[in-house]
Amino acid sequence: MVADAERDLAREITSLETLTLEDLRLRWQSRFGRAASVHLPKNLLLRLYAYRLQAETQGDLGPSTVQLMDRLGREKAAEGKPIPLPADLNGRGQLKAGTVLVREHAGVAHHVMVAQEGYCWNGQTFSSLSQVATAITGTKWNGPRFFGVPGGRAAP
Repeated sequence: MVADAERDLAREITSLETLTLEDLRLRWQSRFGRAASVHLPKNLLLRLYAYRLQAETQGDLGPSTVQLMDRLGREKAAEGKPIPLPADLNGRGQLKAGTVLVREHAGVAHHVMVAQEGYCWNGQTFSSLSQVATAITGTKWNGPRFFGVPGGRAAP
């Protein structure tokens, strides 16, 4: 019975990938009773939807974990600092390929993927995070600082 529920969940999540962004937003509204944020791109909305489905089926984070995350988020927001990403660092203190960095700037969420050959953003590959930050803002930035990379090291 558990295996059947997991198969059904996997099928439902897989079916979401075929939906357009608008259809995914409609599905979200129908399922959760409220509109999804209009600022979420399709890939992030799909992941959030899948997470919510898994949480309904398999259980969500425990209360103590949620409280810890909320507290850390409030503290960092009060300090004006992003939450560090220690789990995404390799043994040399650098970001691992496949890590996705998210930074909101001017009301837009920007997603940058760390790749072996550089940093992918908006259909382009850049050799440094500073180049990405400059492309996003139009001004010169320290890329690791802009994206909140701990220790300021971001070589792929």
